[in-house]
Amino acid sequence: MPIIRTMAISALLVVTASAGEVRLNQIQVIGTHNSYHIAPGPEVMRLIATGGQERANAINYSHVSLSDQFSAQGIRQIELDVFADRKGGLFADPAMRKIVRTLGKDPGPDPDQAGVLRKPGMKVLHLPDVDFLTTVPSFAAALSEVRAWSESNARHVPILILVELKDEIIPGIPTRPDPFDKGTIASLEAEILASFPRSHLLVPDDVRGEFATLPEAIKGRGWPTMDSLRGKVMFALDNEGRHRDLYLDGHDALRGRLMFASAPGPEHPAAAWFKINDPTRDFERIRDLVRRGFLVRTRADADTVEARKNDGSRRDRALASGAQYISTDFPVARRDFSSYRVRLPADMVARWNPVLNPDDAPTGDLEGPLPKKR
Repeated sequence: MPIIRTMAISALLVVTASAGEVRLNQIQVIGTHNSYHIAPGPEVMRLIATGGQERANAINYSHVSLSDQFSAQGIRQIELDVFADRKGGLFADPAMRKIVRTLGKDPGPDPDQAGVLRKPGMKVLHLPDVDFLTTVPSFAAALSEVRAWSESNARHVPILILVELKDEIIPGIPTRPDPFDKGTIASLEAEILASFPRSHLLVPDDVRGEFATLPEAIKGRGWPTMDSLRGKVMFALDNEGRHRDLYLDGHDALRGRLMFASAPGPEHPAAAWFKINDPTRDFERIRDLVRRGFLVRTRADADTVEARKNDGSRRDRALASGAQYISTDFPVARRDFSSYRVRLPADMVARWNPVLNPDDAPTGDLEGPLPKKR
């Protein structure tokens, strides 16, 4: 490594670590991918498998409720796929259920038993008409559950909520989601503020402060300390491309926005958090970003492949990369697949980041009162 770059990294670590206070970028936690997801019922799954068994295998995983993930599994990052539904009813009667019924078979659970899907507002699901079962049918319901748990567990490390905006029209799927535009995004942010008081949130403006850009703030002052963030929630836009560009438009360096966004590069004025899904291919890139003070989310597994093979190699690279958020479909093992699961050592909720290793790094679980130094 060039001497100048080494000195720059050392200087950053002085800003973020030597004062003896743990900061947000210095921890590592486990998250879940598609945290709301429930696998389709057996007959719907059989119908999906007629288009290819791999497709069915990829969505054959289920999560417990969000609050149970927080309490029982130590999850501190979740992901919600959000669809706009201006009039209500778009996702209330999925096509796959209709087909299964016409075949005289059990279509599985009704996704709209409580009538929530008939009402206007943001909805949470994976794929309209096909993969639609969810523990939280609406965005508002998801946020309400997170807030209730957070208020009952006020010492928790910050929870990161990834939000993926979905409006793609997919050939062969009859439902046409409402498109996301500036007005729809404003409605989404209004739903966030209807669920959380501003004081409950960490937003880009809080990190930037008096600096012109987020990278300048991260380099010059660093992320807030963990003790100042306990009990808080932060949001990040999972999308890149046109949705990210739409979100950034008119909000230079994310001024006034509620969510962080995965910027095109570390020098971008909005750069603070990055989505980098492949910790094997992008291992060194992740480590470099973490050393420079950025937050990163990566994935320990995908499409149930690792769990079926009991292959922990990708998981282990994810943990070693230093990405602060390690996302998985298997925080607990699914025994009919294998013993594969993703947890921190000793089932800690939050640990010191393995890439940042100053001499005074704390030991133990950082979720509790800050432990003694080594």
